[in-house]
Amino acid sequence: MEEYLQVVPPELEIIKQDFERRNSELGKKIELLEEEKMHLRLDVDVQKLEAEKLRKGKNKAEKDLDSLKTDYKKLRISIKIVGLGKMSEQ
Repeated sequence: MEEYLQVVPPELEIIKQDFERRNSELGKKIELLEEEKMHLRLDVDVQKLEAEKLRKGKNKAEKDLDSLKTDYKKLRISIKIVGLGKMSEQ
């Protein structure tokens, strides 16, 4: 009987081992989630940089378009003043 009692760990020891096992599993899950969180933050940073790059490109394209429109209007006025517009109509 004594041998049997020595082999069987007390209930508290079983609970402790279960707790340590679950704690270890949760620790591993936390590490994985922290790693995933870091990767997601990097992805967000990359997306923000790309969005800013696209915004700057769009602004530049709009400025270039406005400049071209202005140049076109000036050219049309110059053509009218010089009278080339009348020659092309004839």
